[in-house]
Amino acid sequence: MTFKNPHFFLLLLFCIPMIWLYILRERKTKVTVRFSDLSILKKLPVSPWLKLRHILPVMRIVGFGFLVVALARPQKQHTEVEVTTEGVDIMLILDISESMKALDFKPDNRLAVAKRSMKDFVQKREHDRIGLVLFAARAYTRCPLTNDYGVLLQMIDDADFTDFSNRTAIGTAIATAANRLKDSPAKSKVIVLLTDGANNAGDIPPLSAAKAAAELDMRIYTIGVGKEGKVPFPVEVVNPLTGQKQQRTQMMDSDLDEKELKAIATLTGGTFFRAQNSEALKEIYDEINKLEKTEIKSISHVSWSEYFYMWLWVGFFILMAETLLQKTVFRRIP
Repeated sequence: MTFKNPHFFLLLLFCIPMIWLYILRERKTKVTVRFSDLSILKKLPVSPWLKLRHILPVMRIVGFGFLVVALARPQKQHTEVEVTTEGVDIMLILDISESMKALDFKPDNRLAVAKRSMKDFVQKREHDRIGLVLFAARAYTRCPLTNDYGVLLQMIDDADFTDFSNRTAIGTAIATAANRLKDSPAKSKVIVLLTDGANNAGDIPPLSAAKAAAELDMRIYTIGVGKEGKVPFPVEVVNPLTGQKQQRTQMMDSDLDEKELKAIATLTGGTFFRAQNSEALKEIYDEINKLEKTEIKSISHVSWSEYFYMWLWVGFFILMAETLLQKTVFRRIP
């Protein structure tokens, strides 16, 4: 609570002479009535009003204090902030093909590390709509553009390998994400593609999908994950004698098409990133987060509520009550 006219509190200094004058009057004034014999008066009980006579100056000072506070005009500020955003609509594309099982990001596979970095990226956004496309041999929208990050984070967490995870359709994935963004009214439309392989499935060439996205003013950031050369890959082996399945690790070649991913990013005004470990992947998403900032405009509306009425009325009634008591139960006999 604030006060519009705090200088009126200086009036409270008048309480000092008020108290001083009352004490001075009590000391000097002695009302007496002469009687020939006072013995009978000593037997009379003392009136309780006599003990309460000092309440009058207290009421006078308190009532005066309430009026001073009313003059100072106590107020409470109410601030309403109107926030408008020129947001960014972002479609995240996540590769769930078999190659994402590679263990070069130990102790987890590529998909587990990618999901953690992607979730961390989502949690750092505030006012944007974000969606999710999963792809392998086929692509599908797992989550449309949404501001409900809780649902989106759960869907990222649930992303896993499927029965069509044996191939990689990058072009189809870009086209699926672009189809979700084409009608977006957002100022900036962004696609973040994460993959570890080369396009070997689908009917849409990646560069053709990228050109279509560029014509729709979409920017694509491409992230290639995985180390170069041979990488450890888990393989399920069946024992021919017992039929028992065993998990083994063998070295396989990484088939990331870095050249094509660079071309996709350049064609749309985006950037290509290469992540060969989990720390680098996290830094890449942090860099994209910095590049795609949401413009936020806020307008503050300030209003004030007046509270002096309560202090005014309470002070008025206290002074009226003090005057009434002074003229009745506390009336002095001249």
